[in-house]
Amino acid sequence: MSKIGIVGTGYVGLVTGVSFANLGFQITCLDVLEDKINQINAGIPPIYEKGLDSLLKIVVNKGLLRGTLSREDMFNNSDVIFICLPTPSSEDGKINLKYIREEVIQLGKLLQTTSEYKTIVVKSTVVPGTTDGIVKQLLEQESGKTAGIEFGLAMNPEFLMEGLALENFQHPDRIVIGAIDDKSFNSVNNLYQSFTCPIQKVTNSAAEMVKYAANSFLATKISFINEIANMCELLDINVSDVANGMGSDSRISEKFLRAGVGFGGSCFPKDVKALHYLSKELNKESKILKATLEVNQYQPLRIIEILEKEIEIKGSLIGLLGLAFKPDTDDMREAPSITIANKLMKKGAIIYGYDPIAKISAREALPDIIHCKSVEELLEKTDVVILITEWSEFKNLTSRDFNVRPKKLIVDGRRILNWKELETNGNKIKVIGQTPP
Repeated sequence: MSKIGIVGTGYVGLVTGVSFANLGFQITCLDVLEDKINQINAGIPPIYEKGLDSLLKIVVNKGLLRGTLSREDMFNNSDVIFICLPTPSSEDGKINLKYIREEVIQLGKLLQTTSEYKTIVVKSTVVPGTTDGIVKQLLEQESGKTAGIEFGLAMNPEFLMEGLALENFQHPDRIVIGAIDDKSFNSVNNLYQSFTCPIQKVTNSAAEMVKYAANSFLATKISFINEIANMCELLDINVSDVANGMGSDSRISEKFLRAGVGFGGSCFPKDVKALHYLSKELNKESKILKATLEVNQYQPLRIIEILEKEIEIKGSLIGLLGLAFKPDTDDMREAPSITIANKLMKKGAIIYGYDPIAKISAREALPDIIHCKSVEELLEKTDVVILITEWSEFKNLTSRDFNVRPKKLIVDGRRILNWKELETNGNKIKVIGQTPP
């Protein structure tokens, strides 16, 4: 059975490593942060992902997964090496390949030192042409070897949703493998022999594009339903009825048709920006991707518009229920809560926030708000409450919970609260995507 190396222990790298270890593969995870490696070797995940804590503990205790700070250690104990490093966006949206370049150079130097056949697999999200271009060029330059002959080169995109990442890995809709040749493909394909889903063999560039196209399409669905929701508010229509009617069409499906305050996270924003930037570089600018980004940039500001019609924002005590960009994760990257909180503070509001999981990351992303330890504390201290993240514990809140400080203005940015029940005792409800009940 192949030994697997994982470069980078973020959401993608750690979930990939733990999931392969759970299948019986021997995994060596590389990271440059000593604290993270120490946590992993103690069976404690450095990130929050549902189910990851228990599964990591199991595979570490079985000796199937370990972390290391030594690239040589990882390299020498791996047949297949997955690069799972971040590819952030620059201000103009262009993909930043700094971390990929640095790692590939080091892997190329190590390839020079061995006669063993190794397969390097890019799992990071990179624009089409990266694996066969920059990655291949640097590996060959540093190793003095030829890709497809003396080492393998492949691209295996991930389709993991934060909060459901382990489930997505274990039960995927499909597996896409790009490869420079058959031997490279087989090296990766052999890792997935226990999976029953379709495995698609494509070129490296096609695999890269599949990832971008999939994420951009899903992001576009979200922006589309948010535009429909904004019209529904003006037409006295419940956007959920519209989304359900659309989603019942098998050609459309109900997934990603949830109106709200917009998408965030580590993937959708940067991936849409990167593909849009690439389209401009190709002199074929995507008007759809441009509109998707513009709608998403505007959507959190709908909250501000609603508040400005109802209250004097300056001096108001406003609570944000949920801070992470989505439930079941502590990820604050591109979270709508950041835009909303910063805009409201600029207008003179005093902002309180609570999130059941994103406590440390939320304090780092929003150091100037008052962080509450519980829902009860937030409701006691605020006159206005905005629901931003649809954590399950928020769905069952009642007027009794809110009326510890009576006559609140409640804005449901995710359409999950019991609006009629909450209207009792003088609360006023505003809902994204619907005329107030």
